[in-house]
Amino acid sequence: MNKENENPKKIGSDGKNMPNANKSNQRKPLRRAPRRNHNENNRSERIEKKHDVKVPVLQPGNIRIIPLGGAEEVGQNMTIVEYGNDILVFDCGFQFTSEEAAPGIDYIIPNTKYLEANKEKIRALILTHGHLDHIAAIPYIIDKIGNPPIYARNLTNIMVQKRAEEFPHMPTLNLNNVTPGEKLKIGEFHLKFIDVTHSIPDAMGVSVGTPFGNIVITGDLKLEHENGIPSDKEQKNWGEIAKDNNILLIADSTNVEKPGFSIPEKQIMENLENLIKNIDGRIIIGTFASQFDRMIKIIQIAEKYNKKVVTEGRSIKTNIEIAKLAGILIPRKDTIIAPKDIDKYPPDKVLVLATGAQGEEFAALMRMAQKKNKFIRLTKKDTIILSSSVVPGNEISVRKLKDNLYRHDVKIISYQVSDVHATGHGNAGELAWINTIVKARFFMPGYGNHSMLKVHAELARSIGMKDENIVVPDNGSVIELREKGTKIVVLKEKAPSNIVMVDGFSIGDIQEVVIRDRQTLAQDGIFVVIATIDLSTGKLRKSPDIISRGFVYLRESQDMLQQARRIVKTTVEENTVGMRPINFDIIKKELSDNVGRFLLKKTDKRPIIIPVVLGV
Repeated sequence: MNKENENPKKIGSDGKNMPNANKSNQRKPLRRAPRRNHNENNRSERIEKKHDVKVPVLQPGNIRIIPLGGAEEVGQNMTIVEYGNDILVFDCGFQFTSEEAAPGIDYIIPNTKYLEANKEKIRALILTHGHLDHIAAIPYIIDKIGNPPIYARNLTNIMVQKRAEEFPHMPTLNLNNVTPGEKLKIGEFHLKFIDVTHSIPDAMGVSVGTPFGNIVITGDLKLEHENGIPSDKEQKNWGEIAKDNNILLIADSTNVEKPGFSIPEKQIMENLENLIKNIDGRIIIGTFASQFDRMIKIIQIAEKYNKKVVTEGRSIKTNIEIAKLAGILIPRKDTIIAPKDIDKYPPDKVLVLATGAQGEEFAALMRMAQKKNKFIRLTKKDTIILSSSVVPGNEISVRKLKDNLYRHDVKIISYQVSDVHATGHGNAGELAWINTIVKARFFMPGYGNHSMLKVHAELARSIGMKDENIVVPDNGSVIELREKGTKIVVLKEKAPSNIVMVDGFSIGDIQEVVIRDRQTLAQDGIFVVIATIDLSTGKLRKSPDIISRGFVYLRESQDMLQQARRIVKTTVEENTVGMRPINFDIIKKELSDNVGRFLLKKTDKRPIIIPVVLGV
């Protein structure tokens, strides 16, 4: 351990809940996480029997790292570090899923069975920043893992508290503020927090000190730079981390496939200011509500040029209130006005901040485009600035949004024609610089799809990292640092990592067959056959009833329905010959098979077949 880590500040005993947001610069009292007595052998037995986790007990002197989410997708981030009797959990996010891939599913969250089986060892949940893919699963998970104390920077804690207010069933959270450069001892770990650049304020990386060296977790990040030269702030922050004995680097992989350095946010804001200053008429800016820095600076630029700001969209309104609460936005009293007052000011004195740049159907921009906004009517003098890139999968929605906007003869400026958006994730050049300066013995790419992690591993090789020192994990991979941090091993066993879905108020392992049925219902519909059988003869008592939804328009398919009825009659009466009593399960299976084959041949569709067989 480096000398500056030998006497870090320990957690106090008088920790409090939500820190006062307006006193974010003051030191906050923190408490030591409770240490519980336990038995290694009993815990292993409990893991295997209760949770069916086949991961071996961690041997003394080894350090274990398990990514429980974020190693096979962008989102759902959660990583744990375990040593001795202590576990630290980093991030607790969810992943959005598409209606096509998982109909009816709201979110995917990390599988926490390993943590649930070891929750007496969990000392803290540490949050690198406030984006939903890093904090939003807390309401679904925190109670299951023993409600450990949470450590994060001020804005992140406020966002966690705000979200918790929407879940009254949650236990009271023990939220604790930390600051960059601060040192903290939790269990056997010595933590140091790193100020990093991202698209949201108060983002941080964490250096986790162990008896054998430090594990550096970057969180999501990019670099402040000018022409590929990192700023003095970046060089100072990462230069301090480089002084330590770093044994493992876990780094953001989201933008590793893009070469060079990303566009600095400073350049984007200069471009936006020029547009706001020089455009005649009303300006409407669509952006991600999670882009706190950009929203704040846009409001400050509007004030500079004496423009009023109207906010449209629930998430933008919420995040502006959070920014005020955190003390990072202090607008003049009359800057932000209500939408109903928009016509009180000349159009060139109004700037609208709106959600919906991804073409979301019910978001603010689409409602304006479809003339559904009560107070804002688009005109040909309006300029729409789409200050966001198109998220993969949203191309059709964004095209539909633009089509609807252009019907009002507005002018549209997007990132494709002007630099009005920058990513919050570093490109390959930035990630290579971080890898080089940290000088860790081992490297594990994180925060991305498997392909991104593989590209990041190749990048590490290209700058001199040995292949045997690189691990590309899956969710649930169990990685151990052994022999005093000089050897890295991936166990053949995995922690549970099957997908856990949030389906309305239901949380759990939604079976694949359920998702498949929902997809079939969405694509091919349902076909219900009702057959009434005379139990004494095995013959149909009447013509079968057929109900269909989402399959074919019945009034225009009478010939096919008549053929289907004949197949039902033949299937029932052929299978009931000599069958006494009648086995309804066999009849239902035969009906499903025969009717399904017929409909596939006729329509090239596979609706869900539901046979209802009644005996009288």
